[in-house]
Amino acid sequence: MAATARLDEDKVRELWSRYKHQGDQAARDRLILSYAPLVKYVAGRMSNGLPAHIEEADLISYGLLGLISALKRFDPDRQIKFETYAISRIKGSIIDELRSLDWVPRSVRSKARDIENACALLENRLHRAPTDDEIAQELHVTVAEFRHSLTQISTTSMVALDELWPVPGSDGGQSALIDTIEDPRSADPSRMLDLSEIRTRLSAAIDALPKREKTVIALYYYENLTLREIGEVLGVTESRVSQLHTKAILRLKGRLRDEIEPAAIM
Repeated sequence: MAATARLDEDKVRELWSRYKHQGDQAARDRLILSYAPLVKYVAGRMSNGLPAHIEEADLISYGLLGLISALKRFDPDRQIKFETYAISRIKGSIIDELRSLDWVPRSVRSKARDIENACALLENRLHRAPTDDEIAQELHVTVAEFRHSLTQISTTSMVALDELWPVPGSDGGQSALIDTIEDPRSADPSRMLDLSEIRTRLSAAIDALPKREKTVIALYYYENLTLREIGEVLGVTESRVSQLHTKAILRLKGRLRDEIEPAAIM
């Protein structure tokens, strides 16, 4: 996906220079228009699985705020692509707005916390990832009821790994777990160490997931496949992929909750 297809690289660099060095607002507006397809792309992916009353057009408007923030904060001299940086900010902006709407029922949030707790307790007890049967037994529900809960929860954790979570000890700093962007010129080495530790812990937590759940995480977050496309790869339904994704996210939250401030989790 080339968000800047309408402009060649030299023109884009010129616009960035005019905006960052001269404060040219016309150049900023051209950059917004050039990168606007990123917002539509992110909003389109996030709209899958959300309640029907949440329109994609609303997600796009929320995401534009994230794009504008990304333009303001981005340093074009850094050795990373703006698209990589902006996608994280766009997703974070959409998630923040959805949270403010409080569209997730309390009962669903409660079920998510119960499953997180059960996964964490069972993993400590068994020293391995628990099966669906074991989790259901711990929750005193049937496997069918457990999987139904996963389906309900899936819309609350569709982009959980892309959320901006507080960085411990960083005095309010935030970082996207799956796409932490490091600045080699940062003047705060201790904060960079915190980010590195989070990435290491997340990597270890993902590596410990059951094979199928790890595959879903890799295909969704690293290969940018949709749930339907992942289902075709694995030979299962889109609904089952959604359950596997949700279960993986809840396992990761359970493992990482002691490392991240509790307020950041759901």
